[in-house]
Amino acid sequence: MGNADYVPKTNKNYTWIVVTLTIVINGLIALLFFMDGLGAEASFDVTILPMMNAIYNSFTTVFLLAALYAIIKRNVKVHRRFIYAALSTTTLFLVTYVAHHLLADSTPYGGEGIMAGIYYFILLTHIPLAAIIVPLVLFSVIWGMTNQVTKHKKIVRWTMPLWLYVSITGVLIYIMISPYYG
Repeated sequence: MGNADYVPKTNKNYTWIVVTLTIVINGLIALLFFMDGLGAEASFDVTILPMMNAIYNSFTTVFLLAALYAIIKRNVKVHRRFIYAALSTTTLFLVTYVAHHLLADSTPYGGEGIMAGIYYFILLTHIPLAAIIVPLVLFSVIWGMTNQVTKHKKIVRWTMPLWLYVSITGVLIYIMISPYYG
């Protein structure tokens, strides 16, 4: 079945949802950057949250690779399931990321020399791409769900590699900074 055979499920414009969610998510993350943890009492050890973030990012990476494999094999049903799984683990990541930064102060990186250079390069590429990936993922998922295949195929050429990069570098950042958590 060629692209001409696909008919969008809806003509509804979801741009306002994507823009609103992008502003809310990226705005919240930016706000967290400028404030220290609230020091609120938590009923659990908040130092586990960064590890959970890395675990969620690891699962996201695996789900994205499985989704990519499924679509290469033209299995749209399996592809969608893995994309929904990746979206779920990314959402869980966002929840634990926000919780950690609300409840705990930031941890400075303590490495030196070449390792500091590598860490900061990864971090400084990860941060803007993590902001950019929000609307890309949302548009990709919406256009896929609504059978807007031409739009979906165009955007996922950017979304998939960037989402993979952000999820992989999120794990690397955790691995590199984890010795400095107090």
